[in-house]
Amino acid sequence: MFNVQRLLRGDKLDRVIDAMAPGGGGDPFVGLSQHEREELANLYRLGYPRGDEFMIAKPMGQIWLWCSIAGMLLEEDADYFARFWDTPGYVGHDRPEVVAEDLIDVELPISRIITAQDLMGEEFSAPEYADAKAMILLMASSSGAWDLPVAIEVKGLEGGYRTGCGVLIQGGSAAGRQLFCTRAVGDIWFCDGRADANILRFRGVDVGDRVRLDNHAFLAFCYAYRHHISDDPLNDFLRVDGRPVYPQHGVPAQSPLMGVPYSGQYSGRLLWIHHTHDASLWPPQGVIYKRAVEDAQGPEAAREKFRLQWTQNAEHVPPMLLPSCAERATSTWLINYMPIIEQGLVDLATWVEQGVPPAETAYEFADGKISLPSSAKARGGVQPVVAVTVDGTVRFDAKVGQPVTFTAQAEAPEGAGTFTQAQWDLDATGAFAVEAEVPPGQTELILRTTIRFDRPGVYFVTCRVRLNREGDPTARRQLENLASARVVVA
Repeated sequence: MFNVQRLLRGDKLDRVIDAMAPGGGGDPFVGLSQHEREELANLYRLGYPRGDEFMIAKPMGQIWLWCSIAGMLLEEDADYFARFWDTPGYVGHDRPEVVAEDLIDVELPISRIITAQDLMGEEFSAPEYADAKAMILLMASSSGAWDLPVAIEVKGLEGGYRTGCGVLIQGGSAAGRQLFCTRAVGDIWFCDGRADANILRFRGVDVGDRVRLDNHAFLAFCYAYRHHISDDPLNDFLRVDGRPVYPQHGVPAQSPLMGVPYSGQYSGRLLWIHHTHDASLWPPQGVIYKRAVEDAQGPEAAREKFRLQWTQNAEHVPPMLLPSCAERATSTWLINYMPIIEQGLVDLATWVEQGVPPAETAYEFADGKISLPSSAKARGGVQPVVAVTVDGTVRFDAKVGQPVTFTAQAEAPEGAGTFTQAQWDLDATGAFAVEAEVPPGQTELILRTTIRFDRPGVYFVTCRVRLNREGDPTARRQLENLASARVVVA
């Protein structure tokens, strides 16, 4: 993901996002170079969720993962980071032109130190600081560490790719402390690190102290997936006749902060609910865990102890915690999945106490992609299914002032309950200001709304539907899904 972010930053990634959005062309590879196509294709094969390409440019917690394991990888896998640059079979040696313009290796003085408190000021209110500020202000508000120096200003660097770059303090009382850039905005570098570096950041650092900026390790890490493949079938595209295509190194231990490897061994019963748009724990992980349980305990025991459900249009965290793009509010393409988790807890308790298993979701898995049936009857699970069309398609070309009628068709899975609420969002703001009438007791809905657009542009119109197991529109637990259609107005 980091490599695709690096290679496609700017307009190229915007075109990929648009192609994969509702009513887009559907081909994310248009206009990309051969190497860019290869890396995006590999990202998809490894399981990155289609339709969530916007989050490629918003790494949030994922870049923290690099900061937390970089030092460990450089110690335990030093041979890889050296060979990447000087040995045939590695991009750094074979195709240096794809990394050359992004290389950074320079020593410069610190001109300013910025604390978490400073980020509350007007200077850092611009949108380009929002992604960096979110995690820092959350940390400061929960810990009270508003005086923690979290960023530095370094002037004089021209070019290079700064995300993931190593920042080694060279002088003063903090000399030798290794941090890594989580995000850079102009000359401002936000950084994090491992162990004490995570706790201290830039404490003990003074203006004028020098830092070594070096991103050789991060650029090599961007291609590490080719050279550290596991036995999992997900990596089969990196083998021919069972042999790896690229030189191999031992699969490294993952961050001790991110859990433990899957054994598939446990007592009791387990309901795994996975989200189709999770850019942090990619969807194949749910399939991998299911396979681990079956391998460890046998298919019959796994059937008695494990169920897998899919939640469509859900990310790793709820929309309110995610950034929005200029064209569409995040809540118009991602749902609040918390009621589905709560329903899962209820259903898991019922399974344990009464022996009634939770509904599972039918799916297909190929090329790293989870595909769900289009009908609720075939899909199963607990989440409603919804589709929005204009004249039978998800893209419609209209003239200014022309009436455009949108149709939403929704179905409830068997036993999931009945529809209780439905709203339309007509302007991609996430307001969902138009309430649709929902008769009680319905397991299928057909809703329509007609709009005239008074200005040229691209518009996404979204319908969100909700159901409740008991059909109660006032109940706290309302399980939702949504869908959009695109109108291009000329």
